[in-house]
Amino acid sequence: MVAVILTEKPSVAKNIADALKIKGKQDGYYEGNGYCITWAFGHLLQLYDAKDYEPSMKSWKMEKFPFIPDSFRYKVKSSPKNRDFKDAGAEKQLKTIYRLMKRPDVDTIISACDYDREGQIIGDTIIYNLKVNKPVFRLLLNEWTPDEVLKGLNLLKSNEELRPLQDAGISRQWSDWVIGINLTSVATLKYQKGKGQVLNIGRVLLPTLKIIYDRDQEIKNFKPENYYKLNATFQTSNNESYDAVYQEDKEEKFKDPTHLEKIQQALAGKKGQVLDKQVEHKKEYPPYLFNLSNLQGTITSKYKGWTSDKVLKVAQSLYEKKFITYPRTASVVLEESLVGRAAKVLEGLKQGHPFANEINFSKLKRVFDNSKVESHSAIIPTYLKPKSLTSDEDIVYSAIKNRFITQFMPIAEYEETKITTGVDGIPGFFHSQGKVQLIEGWKKVEKIESKDTILPFVEVNEIVAIEKHELTSHVTKPPKHHTEKTLLRVMETCGKNFKEEDNEEMLVSILSGFSIGTPATRAETIKKLKDVGYITTQNKNLLCTELGEKLVETFPIKDLFDLEFTGRIEKTLADIEKRKYRKDDFLKVIFNFTVDSVLKIKADQEVTIHEVETAKKSVEVLGKCPLCGHAVIEGQKGFGCSNWKNGCKFAIWKNDKFLTSMKKKPTKTMVKSLLKNGVAQVKGLTSKNGNKFDANLRYVKNPDNEYFSWKMEFN
Repeated sequence: MVAVILTEKPSVAKNIADALKIKGKQDGYYEGNGYCITWAFGHLLQLYDAKDYEPSMKSWKMEKFPFIPDSFRYKVKSSPKNRDFKDAGAEKQLKTIYRLMKRPDVDTIISACDYDREGQIIGDTIIYNLKVNKPVFRLLLNEWTPDEVLKGLNLLKSNEELRPLQDAGISRQWSDWVIGINLTSVATLKYQKGKGQVLNIGRVLLPTLKIIYDRDQEIKNFKPENYYKLNATFQTSNNESYDAVYQEDKEEKFKDPTHLEKIQQALAGKKGQVLDKQVEHKKEYPPYLFNLSNLQGTITSKYKGWTSDKVLKVAQSLYEKKFITYPRTASVVLEESLVGRAAKVLEGLKQGHPFANEINFSKLKRVFDNSKVESHSAIIPTYLKPKSLTSDEDIVYSAIKNRFITQFMPIAEYEETKITTGVDGIPGFFHSQGKVQLIEGWKKVEKIESKDTILPFVEVNEIVAIEKHELTSHVTKPPKHHTEKTLLRVMETCGKNFKEEDNEEMLVSILSGFSIGTPATRAETIKKLKDVGYITTQNKNLLCTELGEKLVETFPIKDLFDLEFTGRIEKTLADIEKRKYRKDDFLKVIFNFTVDSVLKIKADQEVTIHEVETAKKSVEVLGKCPLCGHAVIEGQKGFGCSNWKNGCKFAIWKNDKFLTSMKKKPTKTMVKSLLKNGVAQVKGLTSKNGNKFDANLRYVKNPDNEYFSWKMEFN
């Protein structure tokens, strides 16, 4: 008997085929050794559009909303060029998948799509829409190396065990459809003048926009303030100098310079005395392993021209080539079961490494901790070392490899010295702080150069001379605009500003699922905000556009801008995965929210958020209509008479069946020749046998009606 394995992409199918040593590639699948391995191209099926449920929904009218179907249905995904047609490639591949699954010798179906919400529903929608009555299993892998594929095929799970993951994926998909379709439609009808564009409203889109808007407003409303500092330089008996800043009641910034001027005057003719000296030996641990957001933040801030979307695409390429583990993860540590695998990977990476003698594997709690892993472990290299990479792949792979190696390098150590110097008759003290790197450790791998401030050796109670002192003026600076790195951090922690990379509270926040979007969707959200014109980029900074500002300030559904509201939704989806919340209860809440929101928008004041500029394009006239003499012009679906509103039926359709059968489409040149000369010479037509040929074509009116037919002539 045969098992059908369904993967998310052709490259993954090839990885499995290679692991099973299957060479027999057919049209749309591999076969051999008791397996048929086929593939999707991501989502082959999509949810029905509103007009598929109800034809009258084809044109948007306010009274037709809210619209929530009784049941959700799926269809072959639409062509990216024309949403009214099926994607031909998707339809063909679905037929291949269904033919394989229906084969009488196939007794098992294995979904090998990515181990996340989207991967689960990509496989499940294809398999369960077929309604094939065969057992379905799940291959759950974190990497596509041959060893892991073979191991995973011996540890298959029943797909029923993944029902909570499917429920979470379906809940996300259906809720986003309902919110997006309803609120985008009514917002566009209510707040936009002109046609050709829409006001995109989305559950993840709007709170992300609000984060950028809030920072922009903070900068816009910022009022700079002057402050002053008193700096002094002291000299020891050994003629060594050190700098210090004056502090009073733990404050070193003073709004009023007159107080510091008096202190400065009191320093004349005085000496200082070392009142306290503290020397601390400190350890500096490497940053945690990468999750997707941290990887995106690191690369986008370090390299020019990189976006989080680009980082994800490159990481996905490395994953499919078997060089790194699954990239769409929120975890920054590894499962404890991966100790042996990580040791094997490290051993391979040590070979020929300049610091090989300092790299030592150990089962560290900072690296291996089940309690801090959610679904997928952190991103690390696999044991397969790439022989050649593109320049972009090398940047991402090197970052992941180096971050992994640093975990097993010596901990960096430094000595921190604090000196407190007093001057008789002065109420405050002068403070100095210095740092000396003792052990560079992991910093050598990341090439982090330490900027040491070394203080001279002094004893407590030692008298020091005041070499010089200076009153300096400063101006408070506004906060910085968000970059993709800082925005991703806010999205990941839902607005909780954790500064330390290894902050325990931050990890708890991420693990709880309380976030905006998921690692897989955040880059797409940022890209969409740019594409729809709500934000723009200036160098690496993200700024709100005028349209984005108007939307935040005017759109009445304030919950959609609220980080807490969005965080609760994402948390609930995470709870559905953990069987703590029911899909039906979640959808009921979302549907009620959508209905209430639509009614609120309808009742809102009349205001224009967006006005579409409809610049009239110059229309090219291709010739005279053979029926009525009016101009023939190009339209979206064909070349037709401009007098069509008055009933003229002359048209040459772009999907003309006669031409399509010979793998040709009408062109402007062809239409011009037909209208001017009555004939067009067409090259490269394809016969039923697949042979190429040339012919002259005429488009001749039928004698009995106003329609036209093709006539073919040969020289």
